[in-house]
Amino acid sequence: MAQSQIDDTNDSNEFFDPVAIEDYRRKSREFLARSRAFLSEGDLHQASEKGWGAAAWMTKAVAVAKNWQYDQHAHFNVVLNNVLLMTNNERLLDLREIANGLHRNYYTRKQFLNTHIIRRELDAAAELLDILEPLTQTGQ
Repeated sequence: MAQSQIDDTNDSNEFFDPVAIEDYRRKSREFLARSRAFLSEGDLHQASEKGWGAAAWMTKAVAVAKNWQYDQHAHFNVVLNNVLLMTNNERLLDLREIANGLHRNYYTRKQFLNTHIIRRELDAAAELLDILEPLTQTGQ
């Protein structure tokens, strides 16, 4: 069952895995860089999907750091909802939807995609990564 809110009663994380967190962070940044390369090559589908992957993998890093469930696609939204509740950063609502939009782009015919818009969406994904990454540190 998906977690719908923060459990403030469990401050310890017996499953905290700094190696996994670092792997997720590193891969997230790698996906973002690759998304920009795909964009410059005109591959809008792969640019979009790598942008989504960047957001998803940094969100996984947060989930591991906070001992929150993230083992299925729907948990992306649940984890980001938890982060919103924890930080009160309303910008996360927009960034979450933009990341989900990047994922939807993968299933959209190229004639309906726009390079300029995807570039802006990738910038938003980078903003999301910058917000989430500090939450992957211990004590955050």
